[in-house]
Amino acid sequence: MPSILETLDAAFREAFVAMGYPKQIAGVQESARGDAPFQCNGAMGAAGIAKKRGEKLNPRDIAGQAIEALSTHPMIETMDIGGPGFINIYPSAEAVSNRAAELVSDENLGIEQLDPLSIIVDYGGANVAKPMHVGHLRSAVIGEAIKRLYRVQGHNVVGDVHMGDWGLQMGHLISELEIEQPNLPYFDAAKTEGYPSESPVTMDDLARLYPQASNAAKNDKDRMERSRVATAELQAGRAGYMALLGHFIDVSVAALKVGYGNLGVEFDLWKGEACVDPLIPAMIEELKAKGITEEDDGALIIRVEEENEKKDVPPVMLLASSGAVLYHTTDLATLVDRKAVNDPDLIIYVVDQRQALHFEQVFRAAVKADWYKPEQLYHAGFGTMNGKDGKPFKTREGGVLRLEDLLEIMNDAATKRLTESGIGAEFDEAEQKEIARKVGLAALKFADLQNQRLTNYIFDPERFTAFEGKTGPYLLYAVVRIKSILRKAEAKEAKSGMINAAEPAEQQLVLALDAFGRAVAISAEKYSPHILCDHIYKVAQAFSRFYTDCPILAGDTPEDVKASRLALAELTLRQLEKGLNILGIDAPERM
Repeated sequence: MPSILETLDAAFREAFVAMGYPKQIAGVQESARGDAPFQCNGAMGAAGIAKKRGEKLNPRDIAGQAIEALSTHPMIETMDIGGPGFINIYPSAEAVSNRAAELVSDENLGIEQLDPLSIIVDYGGANVAKPMHVGHLRSAVIGEAIKRLYRVQGHNVVGDVHMGDWGLQMGHLISELEIEQPNLPYFDAAKTEGYPSESPVTMDDLARLYPQASNAAKNDKDRMERSRVATAELQAGRAGYMALLGHFIDVSVAALKVGYGNLGVEFDLWKGEACVDPLIPAMIEELKAKGITEEDDGALIIRVEEENEKKDVPPVMLLASSGAVLYHTTDLATLVDRKAVNDPDLIIYVVDQRQALHFEQVFRAAVKADWYKPEQLYHAGFGTMNGKDGKPFKTREGGVLRLEDLLEIMNDAATKRLTESGIGAEFDEAEQKEIARKVGLAALKFADLQNQRLTNYIFDPERFTAFEGKTGPYLLYAVVRIKSILRKAEAKEAKSGMINAAEPAEQQLVLALDAFGRAVAISAEKYSPHILCDHIYKVAQAFSRFYTDCPILAGDTPEDVKASRLALAELTLRQLEKGLNILGIDAPERM
């Protein structure tokens, strides 16, 4: 069933069309002024149209006509004219109560279920052999939220981590391991099979070997050449090196699953660049046959700059003059793989905005190859999480902070905040630790997601973990408080019933809840979880006002009113938990 706003919107558009004006000008929206929940500003635009027709009508005249036309609408209690011609709309208590009943009976809580699309969300981007760091946070958190936003609308969504597991970094690892353990069977060029099933390295080994090799190669041309040779032989399919790569990937994926799992992030596909390397030769030949490639100083390129374009868009580099494949090449091969395996309607890349040009080049090449249409590929870029100096967040020593250390900082901040406030002091140590973990993670994720995706923001654990204001802990506390109310109601054997939204605070809460489906739809459409964050926060605020103004379990509360308010509390809890779940945030049972 449509929301109250959607029903009123349709009614006002129809009324304005009957008055001789286009429906586009007559939309209803949440009110930005006064006490009215909704407003229609169509009279302003209609007056401009009337003036062009030579009609002497001001906006207030037209607003009055619209009010007269809709005066008997069953969902409207009253309307009035504000300012130069804004129409303020007050829905009836009966309409609000009826809508509450619809939301209670709707398992989707007002979220429209759409014809399912096949969607891939490419996020994560962690590298094999490297520990996860703070730079992986936003991609993981935003990507997970976008994936869940589309899933709750009924779409078939696949999340792909898209690991970096190809290129020079693998050559560094292989060559460094050979220097340390030259007798391993993987380095016997004559051997082509029968390699050990157990990895010769751990994740700690890989985390040590890569920077060790990289630093050595920076200052030693021969060392760099050794890594380059190893890379070339790996990409040529040398059996021992391919077996080592398999070990590197398995060990890294196991560690990444723990790291992403600690963030509450899950992937359906654990693919990387290496898995599409076999597709590249045939892809290159196909692109050549289509006549869209050309030689340029020994390199093979695709020109993607459009005619009369004002900005500079460099060509896509398929093959370097040395014959090596590049990031453009593997990303295009990934698109070929996804087309063949998943045939997606939409692919969303959740990657740092600083990579915008790269994706524009790749998308244009894929469209030029006639593999995809422009609307099937979208780069959901994002800004950076910065330190108080305004630069991307680093350790005090200037290095990149590991993700596990970032989570520990948030956990410590949450523990301190809970201890200072006395929240959960009566629980045992294990439960206190679990509450602190959830509060710290909620604080971090909500602080990230509440920002408009492209903006940068400052890392501030003290502000993030506050239980007041627009924070994750504030929302968790709202959930926990409702759970506490419902436990008390159960102990008193109080039952919920039909919702009768008679009081202003009750009506305001229902209207806040009624915006859930709209918030989810717009968040998904704009790839912007911050819109859903705004909604959840407004619902929590509306419940707080309701709880203050409308006693639920007080002894003098009539039974039918108590039942109604308990039902409203249950509905609010369902929506808050569902909304937080979409954002990848879990609330504790109590605090």
